[in-house]
Amino acid sequence: MSTVEKTCSCFGHSDVEITDELTARTRIEIDKAIKDGVRIFLFGGRSDFDDLCYDLVTEKKNAEPQLNIKRVFCFPLDKHLRKPPWWFIRKEYEALECPTKNFDYWYTAIYYRNIAMIDQSDTILFWVEQRENSGAYKTYQYAVKKHKRIVNLFI
Repeated sequence: MSTVEKTCSCFGHSDVEITDELTARTRIEIDKAIKDGVRIFLFGGRSDFDDLCYDLVTEKKNAEPQLNIKRVFCFPLDKHLRKPPWWFIRKEYEALECPTKNFDYWYTAIYYRNIAMIDQSDTILFWVEQRENSGAYKTYQYAVKKHKRIVNLFI
């Protein structure tokens, strides 16, 4: 009997204070997602919360290799991209993807990348507060409209 692998995306504001409490709560939510069948984790790599999630998923992957967890770095399309984006930090990912539609300018590219990540996710872990001009908050609003399973660790 084969099971369909579920996908989880992680999003947050650029600057997040990573506390022991946030780390513990995030670890619990990652464990819940894995228990629910998530095996693919998508990362944009542009926030402290992304980094926290990446570290915790990597910790779980190393502790339980039989789970076959896959970490995927998703970068926004750059029409002139000949190498990874300047902000790309080399970590160990099982795949790199560019799930992006056409765009007008850089901010739009990131938003469309986020939408594509949401569209392919079953669960989304957020650390986001309501800030009208925030890309993370706009991504959160899109996930709500798509009726995705959302966990907002900001609350």
